[in-house]
Amino acid sequence: MYDFLIVGAGLYGSVFARQATDKGYKCLVVERRSHIGGNCYTEDIAGINVHLYGAHIFHTKDERVWQYMNRFCRFNNYVNSPIANFNGELYNLPFNMNTFCKLWPDVHTPDEARQRIAEQRIDVESPRNLYEQGMKLAGRDIFLKLIKGYSEKQWGRRAEEIPAFVLRRVPLRFTFDNNYFNDPYQGIPIGGYTKVFEKLLDGVEVRLNCDFLAERDSLMAMADRVVYTGPIDAYFGHRLGNLDFRSLRFDHKLMKGVDNYQGNAVFNYTDAETPYTRIIEHKHFEFGQQPDTVVTYEYPKQWVPGDEPYYPVNDDRNNQLVDEYRKLSEKESKVWFGGRLGEYRYNDMDQTVAHVLDHPWLN
Repeated sequence: MYDFLIVGAGLYGSVFARQATDKGYKCLVVERRSHIGGNCYTEDIAGINVHLYGAHIFHTKDERVWQYMNRFCRFNNYVNSPIANFNGELYNLPFNMNTFCKLWPDVHTPDEARQRIAEQRIDVESPRNLYEQGMKLAGRDIFLKLIKGYSEKQWGRRAEEIPAFVLRRVPLRFTFDNNYFNDPYQGIPIGGYTKVFEKLLDGVEVRLNCDFLAERDSLMAMADRVVYTGPIDAYFGHRLGNLDFRSLRFDHKLMKGVDNYQGNAVFNYTDAETPYTRIIEHKHFEFGQQPDTVVTYEYPKQWVPGDEPYYPVNDDRNNQLVDEYRKLSEKESKVWFGGRLGEYRYNDMDQTVAHVLDHPWLN
C-alpha cells in the first residue's frame, strides 16, 4: 500500500516524508506520541509558543538547509545569548570578553584575558576525563564556575568520571560578543515549530498514538521500505543489552500577571547545588509582549526504560554496543535507521535535515 513506512514524526521522519512525497512516493508516518514534531513540538499556552521538550534554536552554516527550511516557515532574528548563574553570580555565555571581565574585574583587554587563562590551565598531554580536559582548555576559574557543576548534573557523574571527549573544545572568544552560535543563519520559526511540521506533513498520511514496535509485523507488511527513527536497540528487542541515554524532566509553570520573569530566554545554572540545569522563559524566543509568561525548569535524570531518551551516552561501552547493533541493522535491507535515536548520535537540527536531503533512497 505504501512505498515508505516512516516511524516517527520528528524532524528526520517529517523531512523524509516531505521529500519522498514530493518525489511521488506514497508514505505512511506512524508516531507513538499524540502529536507530530517530536522533541521540537511547541504548544500554545497563554498565547506563548512553549517548547515542551526543551529549547530548540535553529542555526546553520549550510545555506542549502537554510533555504530548505524557509520553504516551511519564516524565521525571526532571535540570537541565542544565554546567561550562566553560578550561586547568584551572572555571566554571559559563550565565554567571551564580557564573561572574562566579570569573572576577573582587573582584566580589561583580550591579551590580559588570554594571560589569565594561560596561568590557570594545567598541562596534560592526554586528558583522561572531563576534569582534566576542562582544566586544560579553560583553566581553573572558568572550569570550576561555569563547566564543572553543569556537566556533572547533565551527565549524573563526577567530572573525573565523565569521558574527556564530552568536552571536545571550549570556545573562548576574545571579543565582546554574546552570540552563542557562530552560524550566519539562526532564529526561531515565527509561530512555533508545530506549524513547520504541519507544513512538512501536509498531504502525508499520519497515524498518531501508534506504537510501531507493538504493531511491527502488520505495519511493515504495508510498505516496501521502512525509515525507523526510534532507538536502534529497541528495534532489536534489546537483545544485546540496553544502550544508555540521559533523560530530562520538564516542570512548566504558567505565571499569571508576570510579564517578564528573567529577562532572557535561557538561564543555565552552573553550580552543583541547584538541582536543575536550565530555566527557559519561552516568550523571549519570539520577543513576546504577553501579560503572562511561561517558564520551564529543566532537570536532567538518569534514563530508565519507559523514560523518554534524549542524549546518547557515547562512552566506550555504548559505542561498542551500538556498533554491534549496527551490524544487525545491516542485515535489515528493507529498513533504514536514522535520526538521533536510530543512529545513536546527537545531531543538531541542521545536520538532521542535511542527512535526509542527501539520503540515498531519495537521490
